[in-house]
Amino acid sequence: MKTLSKLVSTSGVSLLVITSPVIISGSYKKANPIPTSTTATISAPFYTSPFNTKTPGFYNTTTVNYADAVVGKLASATATAAEKKSNDFAVASAKKALEVKMVVREATLIYATMRLNRSGLNPKAFEYAWRGYHNLMKKGMLKKNNVLSICDFTQSSRRKRLYIIDVLHKKLLYNTYVAHGMNSGTEYATSFSNKPESFKSSLGFFVTTRTYTGRNGLSLRVSGLEKGFNDLAAKRNIVLHGSDYVGTDYLKNNGEMGRSLGCAVIPNQVNVKIIKTIKNGSCFFVYHPNKKYLNESSVING
Repeated sequence: MKTLSKLVSTSGVSLLVITSPVIISGSYKKANPIPTSTTATISAPFYTSPFNTKTPGFYNTTTVNYADAVVGKLASATATAAEKKSNDFAVASAKKALEVKMVVREATLIYATMRLNRSGLNPKAFEYAWRGYHNLMKKGMLKKNNVLSICDFTQSSRRKRLYIIDVLHKKLLYNTYVAHGMNSGTEYATSFSNKPESFKSSLGFFVTTRTYTGRNGLSLRVSGLEKGFNDLAAKRNIVLHGSDYVGTDYLKNNGEMGRSLGCAVIPNQVNVKIIKTIKNGSCFFVYHPNKKYLNESSVING
């Protein structure tokens, strides 16, 4: 089955019109009952973007065509339990595929609108960050949903590769340096681990928690959300903190950026401001195009 879509602009709002053999529900509500007609128009948005609270999102009108064969089987009184289960699975899979497509399209629009390419952020890093952020929002796992942090490890440690984004106002709040674990690589982070004493960075999605003041000054604890990839972050004492071995001066004087024991370390000059901005329940994402992670991520693929 093919899915066709197009963007239509009206009164300054972009609408996505989609033709697809799936069921679209209201904003994170249960799927609508199977209609007897093979075509249905749903005026309420099934996905409300947190990107701009003044509008119902990029997609506020969706026209859905249901495949005759699927609807016929589901509506048929003679359909077997196995047939209904199979068709339910097919519809759910198609619905999920459509949702992912819409979220990816939205990520592309936001990336272009904010001109994030100018800051060097990898478009795939933002796409996967937005997909995970969407899924965490849907599950109610973010207490602070107006900010998204992305650590883009496709970039050299010589580059400003940490991005703090205000998703409600389409604004890049901070773009600064961030160090990776000493055993993850030298200039580039290429090897990752969830094991204690590995001195490597961990990939995936974290939720920020509380702050404390330690030997590195104000620091921020994070909770890893992905089993096997970063769920031992607390046990490993992985935190966000500042240091003098990260920043323009250190790079100029030493020829390379310092590395950590696995923590995300940022320049002291912005440490307090960033921690106060993202503490207490926001999304923090560490990205690298690691195939195993991308295929098995419970947050991206959730």
